[in-house]
Amino acid sequence: MTDRYASFVRSAAGRTLVKRLGLPDPPRLRRHTPGDPLLPGPALLGAATGGRLAEPVGALLTTAGVEVRDPAAAGVEVRDPAAGPADGGRVGALVYDATGVTDSTALRQLYDFFHPYARSVLPGGRVVVLGTPPEECATPREATAQRAIEGLTRSIGKEFGRGVTAQLVYVTPDGDDSTRTGLESTLRFLLSGRSAYVSGQVLRVGTGRVSAPADWDRPLDGQVTLVTGAARGIGAALARLLARDGARVVALDVPAAGDALAEVANEIGGTAVQLDLTAPDAPDRLARHLADRHGRVDVVVHNAGITRDKTLGRMDPDRWDQVIDVNLSSQERINDVLLERELIGDGGRIVAVSSIAGIAGNRGQTNYATSKAGVIGLVRSTAPVLGGRGISLNAVAPGFIETRLTARIPLVVREAGRRMNSMAQGGLPVDVAETIGWLAWPASGALRGNIVRVCGQSLLGA
Repeated sequence: MTDRYASFVRSAAGRTLVKRLGLPDPPRLRRHTPGDPLLPGPALLGAATGGRLAEPVGALLTTAGVEVRDPAAAGVEVRDPAAGPADGGRVGALVYDATGVTDSTALRQLYDFFHPYARSVLPGGRVVVLGTPPEECATPREATAQRAIEGLTRSIGKEFGRGVTAQLVYVTPDGDDSTRTGLESTLRFLLSGRSAYVSGQVLRVGTGRVSAPADWDRPLDGQVTLVTGAARGIGAALARLLARDGARVVALDVPAAGDALAEVANEIGGTAVQLDLTAPDAPDRLARHLADRHGRVDVVVHNAGITRDKTLGRMDPDRWDQVIDVNLSSQERINDVLLERELIGDGGRIVAVSSIAGIAGNRGQTNYATSKAGVIGLVRSTAPVLGGRGISLNAVAPGFIETRLTARIPLVVREAGRRMNSMAQGGLPVDVAETIGWLAWPASGALRGNIVRVCGQSLLGA
């Protein structure tokens, strides 16, 4: 689906009209292409007094091929933000270790770092702040200050513009080597073009079963991955992306989508499974297929979902039951069987697909919003349990994504959905796929219980 408004505003006439009328100005997003450098320029790395992460993060970034600069280093200009930076002073990312912020007065150090460089980030650049989870802080004052940082990063995501994203990553202070690997995988995702439509998020890196890849360009090499709802849209984009990153993909969808499913599976050298997940024997049949063909599954992505929209007062019981069954209950049943038969074991990853409708609600979608909020509940309640078995469970919550389903939305509503986010545009299926792919990496096993919105920092549920 083409965003004609975005195409128009990039023309000479469109640029003039946008400036005169103050219309939304969708930036060109920096998306990932294999072989791309992590950033379009150097990273400026700062730290609050007593921060514990600046040194290891600097080493991680250097290993990843990023030029790391100190704020006091030559070549990094401190300029009046109102004047704008000179080209030589621009950076690809601002990274700040805020773990040393232990009370509200120390928050001034964040201002002192970001204020001079607010206009120095290149288009498509990144802002990442590292903190301590408030629930793991030593004192209430420290927890208060760390929670305050969320307001900073979410606001930066809405202020900097030009495709710049901003995130807060809470890193456990009681970490181990798995925490370091999990932080590396998180930084490699957030700083790269993979995270083009992810902004304003708060992520948590703890401990878990992790394995750093031999090649970060193929972080899923040899992994057996299951993708439900793989025939079209986000599912098809995900199947292609997982194969690109080295995975062996089992693509599943309903028999009615068999031709499209076979086309996707053949294109990526995967296998196709035609199965209605609501059938009573579906979990058993799926488990037997995985056991017979692969002996295991390393990654399970619950992407399959449907909508049956009506306002609650006009909704018949079948519409309610179908949506809850496909979008939520089938995930529970499949997880139960795969875990019971130990087909997904130590080091496994499960990624569920929720929606911002499950966070903010949506008129005419009480059934859908209920199911997607239930997915969030599933992740929150089950992730700690699975963590004890070495399995990570996370979810993504897409916002307005350009698919055949959103193409059916009435024009005015569709345009509102596209513009009501910090990027002033809809996302692409690949944006959701990249985020799921990152959570599926063996190196991301230290991320558990995260709900990552892929919505361009939507104003809904923000």
